[in-house]
Amino acid sequence: MRGRRGDRMAINIQEHMAINVCPGPIRPIRQISDYFPRRAAGPEAGGRGSGEAPAGLAPLALAPPAALLGATTPEDGAEVDSYDSDDTTALGMLEFDLLYDQASCTLHCSILRAKGLKPMDFNGLADPYVKLHLLPGACKANKLKTKTQRNTLNPVWNEDLTYSGITDDDITHKVLRISVCDEDKLSHNEFIGEIRVPLRRLKPSQKKHFNICLERQVPLASPSSMTAALRGISCYLKELEQVEQGPGLLEERGRILLSLNYSTQRRGLLVGILRCAHLAAMDVNGYSDPYVKTYLRPDVDKKSKHKTCVKKKTLNPEFNEEFFYEMELSALATKTLEVTVWDYDIGKSNDFIGGVSLGPGARGEARKHWSDCLQQPDVALEHWHTLTNELPAAAGALSSA
Repeated sequence: MRGRRGDRMAINIQEHMAINVCPGPIRPIRQISDYFPRRAAGPEAGGRGSGEAPAGLAPLALAPPAALLGATTPEDGAEVDSYDSDDTTALGMLEFDLLYDQASCTLHCSILRAKGLKPMDFNGLADPYVKLHLLPGACKANKLKTKTQRNTLNPVWNEDLTYSGITDDDITHKVLRISVCDEDKLSHNEFIGEIRVPLRRLKPSQKKHFNICLERQVPLASPSSMTAALRGISCYLKELEQVEQGPGLLEERGRILLSLNYSTQRRGLLVGILRCAHLAAMDVNGYSDPYVKTYLRPDVDKKSKHKTCVKKKTLNPEFNEEFFYEMELSALATKTLEVTVWDYDIGKSNDFIGGVSLGPGARGEARKHWSDCLQQPDVALEHWHTLTNELPAAAGALSSA
């Protein structure tokens, strides 16, 4: 539309609305005509069809923003475990099952399939795989990973990944992070999307099925990018939390699965070092070279030490070794079994990872495991124990052994 210099150009209501519509970040609109409700063909429209505008413009009935954008808002507080991702996300959808086996202290994660993943490669496809992490916790200590499916946006895995040493306390406060990534051989792997499931939503021995849309990763501010004030507040809050929890706070360094069995036939205690899980990383590569030592205190003759073999570059070692202590049952009631886990280093002292003591002076599950062993001879009792950073006094002098 042209006009002479100085003339004011007339803009009709449709053009005005198209220019000044909903400023700010919104979802894309497929057709701009969605903003302009049209009269249906009929006597009120003067015989005009639905594609023609009436001669006299009627006031526009503005729909709510959610209706204009085609968005649906779920009810507040509702837990959605299954919905279609095609209309709500461009990252894709992941289908999986979770099962917490309380008897064996295991968490079974069945990664089934994904649908409509975001293309990540030049060919419009992706090479997806799934990673699992338990939060809070060191990523490499509890990372599980599926195989990679090549050149597909709808991969099918049907893989079972299992976490060992999961206790009721873990179910209460830990979160399972499930990430879908694209594998690149010539560059860094790319992140597609993630799902975070609080384990408190699981019930023991009941499989729960999930069919959930992937979400974008929320970046966290690095300490270097924080201002001095924020760093100071962060340090203050950490110190305050430690004070509130008490000075005797012990740091968790992983889990160990022990088996105790007093044999009346052999007249001695059988100690099985089965496996460890989620150990603390002690080497620069993010792993450890762990081995386990056991002592039966008090050890007057200093002959009670046993040591497993070293497992290289792992935070979830499996030992399956058994040690024997020849001793009467009555004498064993006054003893304490010290179990320590170490990181093997060549040319320097080995690093202490964590330890646990079982005996009449222990507390909680450690004391119960010991007393059950003495009360139930000839029965192998297995139990997961939490390793802490408390180093037994006797073991500290033997750290290089």
